[in-house]
Amino acid sequence: MNAGKIYEFWLKDSYFDEDTKEELRNIAEDEKEIEERFYRDLEFGTGGLRGIIGAGTNRMNIYTVRKATQGLANFILKEKAEKKGVAIAYDSRNMSPEFAKETALCMAANGIKAYIFPSLRPTPILSFALRELGCTAGVVVTASHNPPEYNGYKVYWEDGAQITHPKDKEIIGEVSAITDYSQVKTTTEDAAVKAGLYEVIGTDMDDKYMKALKKLILHPEVIREVADSLKIVYTPLHGTGNLPVRRVLKELGFNHVYVVKEQELPDGNFPTVSCPNPEDKNAFSLALKLAKEVNADIVLATDPDADRLGVYAKNTKTGEYVSFTGNMSGMLILEYILSQRKAMNRLPKNGAVVTTIVSGKMAREITKAYNVDLIETLTGFKYIGEQIKFFEQNHEHEYIFGYEESYGCLVGTHARDKDAVAAVMALCEVAAWCKYQGITLADQMEKLFETYGFYKEGLCTVTLKGLDGAKKIASMMESIRNNIPKNIGGLKVTQFRDYKEDVRIDLTKDVKGTTGLPASNVLYFELEDAAWCCIRPSGTEPKIKFYIGVRGQNDKDAAVRLETLKKAVEGLTA
Repeated sequence: MNAGKIYEFWLKDSYFDEDTKEELRNIAEDEKEIEERFYRDLEFGTGGLRGIIGAGTNRMNIYTVRKATQGLANFILKEKAEKKGVAIAYDSRNMSPEFAKETALCMAANGIKAYIFPSLRPTPILSFALRELGCTAGVVVTASHNPPEYNGYKVYWEDGAQITHPKDKEIIGEVSAITDYSQVKTTTEDAAVKAGLYEVIGTDMDDKYMKALKKLILHPEVIREVADSLKIVYTPLHGTGNLPVRRVLKELGFNHVYVVKEQELPDGNFPTVSCPNPEDKNAFSLALKLAKEVNADIVLATDPDADRLGVYAKNTKTGEYVSFTGNMSGMLILEYILSQRKAMNRLPKNGAVVTTIVSGKMAREITKAYNVDLIETLTGFKYIGEQIKFFEQNHEHEYIFGYEESYGCLVGTHARDKDAVAAVMALCEVAAWCKYQGITLADQMEKLFETYGFYKEGLCTVTLKGLDGAKKIASMMESIRNNIPKNIGGLKVTQFRDYKEDVRIDLTKDVKGTTGLPASNVLYFELEDAAWCCIRPSGTEPKIKFYIGVRGQNDKDAAVRLETLKKAVEGLTA
């Protein structure tokens, strides 16, 4: 059935409500818009759904959410795991409460108990809660840091991490098998409650989460020592972080936390930013203004579902606030944890740090210095969470820390996804430690560069929306895959990895091997002089991403090398 016929079906069928039909009538003369909304079903990918809110099969709405939930419910029933129930949380985005409730009611209609938070919560609290409750699975309604028009739906399994192979593919299969919306079950809240299949999660879960976080602090005495002198500016960017971040900092004793008032309250329209992404310097405009007014030491921002953390810190030499990439803030926390745990004789002999193949490489030098293993996974924090499960099963390693370049990290194992609330806590402890030593975070970062190497990383993205864009992205990947370059930006390619084909080629010896990681549409190039680049389509957005990294003799040299490599990598798809 083509897009036009599906559009007509949605207009006429009694299953769809009047508001949906009215929205569709308003685009009756726009063939391109009808095509975009109905040319496919919104793809349920390896992490769940993400798309623009609106009516249509290729949009986030109550019908596509119900369909995804029915597929997940069918999988749970096949696994005979329905008695454990499903935990559900949601963020501050438009339609998040509605989508979360539809998820709960569909689960209940399938005889699966739904535990739902009464109001918005950060993603990491969902990961924590489903393990505390002993649930089979979890769902969080969020589109993370995407623009306001988006929402999404992420699925977690009983270990607290997002679904991975083979369950992701099996759940995708169940969702794809639903071709008729009449196959989707739902019920009313009253009926679900009466049946004992709908339960609101109490605030005691928040208390347990806070208790778990505070156990991770290494030097509470240092925090107490500098609590009256360290100044912190924080913005939740209209998201879920406001209450939990302020609470944990207050309970730890940080006395000077200044919240950006204009961005304090939840608002799915994100009126003060073009995009609520802590990776975007523009999102910090109001926070930096406040920081200058109060003479703050550090400036922090979390994204709408509070799993990513952006950081600025004052450079006392220049008086300016400098930004830290996700790799940089990750290294500040990593080196602090390793150095202090070693000093306290609490560094495990089989300790491991976990990161992704596209994250910065300074961690290789830091973990080597502390005799700790570094394990690399595919892109996506779910693979880091999966490693914690493997460690618990085989006892080969003890998890110490995990991070990825996209501003996410996890201190501790209370959750199995990146946790910006815990990251704020950890980063503030590092800042307190630095203050206690008479230095700043900026000074400490400079020390790390001088000790371990001047590493710099970058990310280039090309957005190609719609059906034509998807085809072009696929064509780009195949062209590079079939024509492996011998050098990029004047640097020889020493190793090439094609994770889709599970091929690793050592070009210096012409030796082939395997990647050792699950299949994924990713191309990776190791270059001489410790440089590298990686190309992959985004799993959640209509983009192709180019990750690059270099190591220079100094900061300026690294910046020049990075810019040269960036231009060369962009030229690969020209």
